[in-house]
Amino acid sequence: MELYLVQHGKATSKEEDPARPLTAEGRDEVTRVARAAGAQEVTVGSIHHSGKLRAQQTAEILAGELHPDQAPDQLDGLAPNDEPTTAADVIPTLKAPAMLVGHLPHLSRLCSLLVHGDPTREIVAFRMGAIVCLSLDTEGRWRVRWILTPEVAPPAS
Repeated sequence: MELYLVQHGKATSKEEDPARPLTAEGRDEVTRVARAAGAQEVTVGSIHHSGKLRAQQTAEILAGELHPDQAPDQLDGLAPNDEPTTAADVIPTLKAPAMLVGHLPHLSRLCSLLVHGDPTREIVAFRMGAIVCLSLDTEGRWRVRWILTPEVAPPAS
């Protein structure tokens, strides 16, 4: 099983807009990453987001390129300060391969919990708009398989 963890794209500040939508740069970076993932034939069965506007918009851009089997939806347990165990417990029930679009520090803690069993031991430096691919091996252990950041995604044509 593969699991994709995505930190939302760059968003406006709370002072600019309390809803914190993606900036033009954030949309561009997420679009480039989504296109690069699609070009590499990344497939997803489901995309889930925290419900915050910036995560929802990121999920919608990714869905537009990756064509999941179902529309992106909100999933409880993906907010910035949620306990990572909540999301970890629901992962086996998601349509695989699943993509979770969320926030820091939650995504970092979730990744560390899955890979190390310790949410406080950071193993990935997440970057806005990037995809971190985790794979579940035959022995039931999660491993970081690859990371796709906006810096390595080709520019829009």
